[in-house]
Amino acid sequence: QVQLVESGGGLVQAGGSLRLSCVASGIISSINVTGWYRQAPGKQREVVARISKDGSTNHGESVKGRFTISRDSAKNTVYLQMNSLKPEDTAVYYCDAWGNGGTYYAGQGTQVTVSS
Repeated sequence: QVQLVESGGGLVQAGGSLRLSCVASGIISSINVTGWYRQAPGKQREVVARISKDGSTNHGESVKGRFTISRDSAKNTVYLQMNSLKPEDTAVYYCDAWGNGGTYYAGQGTQVTVSS
C-alpha cells in the first residue's frame, strides 16, 4: 500500500507562485507514475502533470511553461512548482500514483486559490 499526503496549497495573488509537495509512504518501490490533477467546482477533473519512474515528465497544455513537476527520491517527495498563477488555476490539487498491476492511489488534496 501507498499513502500520499499533499501540502503547500494556499491563497496567492495572480502572477504569484506556490510549490506543492506530495510525500509518499509505504511500498514506494511499487510506484511507477506519480502526478498531480486538479478539480475545480463545476469543472471536469484535469490532469496537471505526471512524472514516471524513469524521470520523464509531461504537463497539461494549460500549465505548460508555468508549472513544473519534479521529484526528490531521497525524500520520497514529488513537487509541483507553480509560477505565473492565474485565477483559473484555482482548484483542489490532488497527488496520485499508479503502482504495479495498475493499482491507483490518491491523496486528500490541497486547496489552491488564486485571487485576481
